[in-house]
Amino acid sequence: MKKLLSPITLMRTILSAVLIFASTVVYAQAETDNPQVTIHTSKGDIRLELYAKEAPISVENFLQYANDGFYDGTIFHRVISHFMIQGGGMTPDMARKTTRGPIVNEADNGLKNVRGTVAMARTNDVNSATSQFFINVEVNGALDHVAKDNSRNWGYTVFGRVIDGMDVVDDIRFVRTGPGDVPLEAVIIESVETH
Repeated sequence: MKKLLSPITLMRTILSAVLIFASTVVYAQAETDNPQVTIHTSKGDIRLELYAKEAPISVENFLQYANDGFYDGTIFHRVISHFMIQGGGMTPDMARKTTRGPIVNEADNGLKNVRGTVAMARTNDVNSATSQFFINVEVNGALDHVAKDNSRNWGYTVFGRVIDGMDVVDDIRFVRTGPGDVPLEAVIIESVETH
């Protein structure tokens, strides 16, 4: 025969469960203290959490472009379904927008290029990132910081992650593309809203 819990034991069990739940809510709330933005696209919305502590220069840079309205009307101009989607610097007619000066690479911040993370795009010059960013659609460990000895090993700065709208990212990653991995039908960044 099963032994029933005494009222005191039952009350302690319930109280423990409530405390665990409450601490989980507080922890989750602490995680959302990071800045958040919503990228409104022609395919739907993508909400990002930005890692201001780990990548302060990149986050400040991205937020400045967003607040200035720079991203409004740009496109995801490079889409590789097994790699990433890149945007934030080209107009629908593939004209490059004029940017501010480049920022310092913060890829040595410990964050990894895993699915759903957002990173700064750059050229072979380690410190050449300006406005363009990409969202990893797969684990892209080859883009992680390894060493400071050359451009490839320096890596690409992860500065945020998708917290809602990964289905939209996946819709974008599978659009038909042409030469240069440019979508045949423009995927427009209508605006970037800060929260």
